[in-house]
Amino acid sequence: MTFDPTAREVQPSLPLFDEEALDIADYLKSEPGAATDIHADETKKQGVAALTIGAIGVVYGDIGTSPHYAFREALKATGAAEPGAAEVLGILSLLIWTLILIVTVKYIFFLLRADNRGEGGILALYTLVRLAAGKRSVPVLLLALAGAALFAGDAAITPAISVLSAVEGVGLILPSLSAYVLPITLGILIALFGMQRHGTARMARLFGPICIVWFLTLAGLGVMHIADAPGVLASVNPLWGADFLIDHSGVAFVVLGAVFLAVTGGEALYADLGHFGRRPIMLAWFMLVLPALVLNYLGQGAMVLADPGKAEDSFFAMSPEFLLPVLVALATAATVIASQAVISGAFSMARGAIQLGFLPRLMIRHTAESASGQIYIGAINWALLLGVIGLVLSFRSSTALASAYGISVTGSMVLETILASLFLWRALRVPLGLSVLIVAPVLVVETTFFASNALKFFDGGYVPVIAAAVVGFIMWAWWRGTQLVRARVAKLAVSVPSFLKMMKGSSVNIIPGTAFFLTGDPDIVPSALLHNIKHNRVLHAQTVLLTVETLRVPYATAEERASVEPLGASVQRLTLRFGFMETPNVSRAMVHARRAGLKFDVMGSTFFLGRKRAVATGSGLELIMDRVYVALARIAADPTDFYHLPRDRVVELGERVAI
Repeated sequence: MTFDPTAREVQPSLPLFDEEALDIADYLKSEPGAATDIHADETKKQGVAALTIGAIGVVYGDIGTSPHYAFREALKATGAAEPGAAEVLGILSLLIWTLILIVTVKYIFFLLRADNRGEGGILALYTLVRLAAGKRSVPVLLLALAGAALFAGDAAITPAISVLSAVEGVGLILPSLSAYVLPITLGILIALFGMQRHGTARMARLFGPICIVWFLTLAGLGVMHIADAPGVLASVNPLWGADFLIDHSGVAFVVLGAVFLAVTGGEALYADLGHFGRRPIMLAWFMLVLPALVLNYLGQGAMVLADPGKAEDSFFAMSPEFLLPVLVALATAATVIASQAVISGAFSMARGAIQLGFLPRLMIRHTAESASGQIYIGAINWALLLGVIGLVLSFRSSTALASAYGISVTGSMVLETILASLFLWRALRVPLGLSVLIVAPVLVVETTFFASNALKFFDGGYVPVIAAAVVGFIMWAWWRGTQLVRARVAKLAVSVPSFLKMMKGSSVNIIPGTAFFLTGDPDIVPSALLHNIKHNRVLHAQTVLLTVETLRVPYATAEERASVEPLGASVQRLTLRFGFMETPNVSRAMVHARRAGLKFDVMGSTFFLGRKRAVATGSGLELIMDRVYVALARIAADPTDFYHLPRDRVVELGERVAI
């Protein structure tokens, strides 16, 4: 089964009000199955070339820095004083086939096609599995929450270690800067996160050209040294990697941990899908990124075979001495840029979490008219910056942080692969046994990588685990709280037809004026309306059920801005539509409502909002989770500000709900 997203399709609504913690299927009304490239029209508008260049700078910044250290660290892990052909060719084979298996096969060929309306990441994958199954599974939900939480830990560690290592590298060329490594690092990080509000597109225009030069440099250095030992090309044969693992079984486990460094950034590739679309990401990988990485690794291997003494720093040893300062400067820039992939991915992941009800509503700003996936979330940006600064000040060096790097990335990848097997089974209707067989090669490799990195747990690997545990607990507490509130609200829910029948012949007092009741579900009577009748015993002469929809286009036309539907008994339904680039300004949209046929006097109108105030009543762990939910509810975006309602005409009717 497939779905056909039209240009002006309504975007899934966010849980903007406390009373509207609806089921996931109410947000994401798409059929599971073969994925579609929702960015097809957007790609045409912005241009494939521009998006591809942007993807090179944003999506592949992280994985593009792996030649710095992956081959060198893998050689060191062998323990060989002078690495020979068996070690060099074996490690090169493992590096090349890891890139092919993990990045090319898993992410490029498969997961990029498993998008939820153009969005990627583990939460999008969970959504597809959830909708295909037709019911919620708590174990699958926990997998998704754990994966998202681990990605959050990765999003904090990557900028910290990337920028810190870059500044330390500059200190080797300019020793006078060594004493200022931490202040410079913090300054760069603050500037980097400060630039995020300008949007992914602007960051891509800045970072894209730099990364293109970087990848061309990687390829050029590799080609220049392959001639040192042309026999290195034999490492393309996977048997070299298999033989190495068999012959070096004592150190193979540790070596694999270093080999995994070649694919760090792959998990961000999938999460960044919404920012650029599938086609530009694929083009960037096959046209430039993959060839450049493979050529550079081959060049490093050939150079070490010809001169084993250069294995100590195989990357920078590739450069002629007079070009070394230029290479260091370029490598520093590329390393700083490497942080952008996870930062952009964090925004997409957070939006997915909000849509699924795992996080409270936050202000989301769209930064590009041509791509609905390019967003900025200020709360996430600054929270991430605080976490990154904390890591830098705590560990103070990239060497100390290195031990913390890996567990979150490998753990997130393993969970994605498990969900991918469920997607094959549930959404694509592949038999369960065959689904497991298909993902088994990738899962075995990633599980091995995870086990290898888990050895570093007590050396710093506990940091991302603790970070993931905190984020996961917050998301679980919010999801649990919204479900409890929803269950309480569902008991009192009244459908619009039932309400209209009850109002016939009712003794409720009719007062002049127009009352607008905001609701996310146009078929259910808002609780604010029910409370107004229950406590005040009044009904306005004109009652309007107001629903706000977001279209999948930048701007709504004047014709589609508002529609009015009479329901009977002086009750009408008003739907206001806004494009994803527009601020939902209800006050201004009332002009269009009047043109659509709604007659009302502005001075005699009132906007009613319903609020559910959760009250923590549990004990033990449940009480803690209840209190976390209550605290999170207080920081959720205020609907009056979000919708630009006239403050002097807003009435909030609330009730306390015990959870």
